[in-house]
Amino acid sequence: MKAILHADREWGIGSKNGLMFSIPADMKFFRETTTGNVVVMGSNTLKSFPAGKPLKNRTNIVLYPEGEKRADCIVVGSLEELFEEIKKYDTDRVYVIGGAMMYKTLLPYCGEVLVTKVDAVGGADAYFENLDENPDFTLVYESEPQETNGYTIKFTTYKNTAVKSF
Repeated sequence: MKAILHADREWGIGSKNGLMFSIPADMKFFRETTTGNVVVMGSNTLKSFPAGKPLKNRTNIVLYPEGEKRADCIVVGSLEELFEEIKKYDTDRVYVIGGAMMYKTLLPYCGEVLVTKVDAVGGADAYFENLDENPDFTLVYESEPQETNGYTIKFTTYKNTAVKSF
């Protein structure tokens, strides 16, 4: 399983249940990476999408303990149910996409984390763990900086050397 996100200089990932930055290159990377795959999210992330609709061309799994079942995505009510559902798929094609609590809960189970680093401070109220300070994670890839939409970004990949199994 992998996690995918963008983070500012302070590892901020969101503000007011939304993204802090609208960067087309980051959105394109996210879309191309997750399309045709499985995305795992919490209920607030689902609610943050336009009209609360799941992402197109992906299998959407939502941890939503009080949520009712829907035809357009898979709703699970507990972490145990979530793990049972994820086991049905090739875990190399499963991406955790938010929010902060889902990232925090599932990070130990992710073998890889794809982070678009934005060289800015976005006024976050939700944060991701600083992987540069986590001894279980190693930076294995970092792109050259690119200027886009007034921001400097770098695409990075971290490997988890102590992945937990579920």
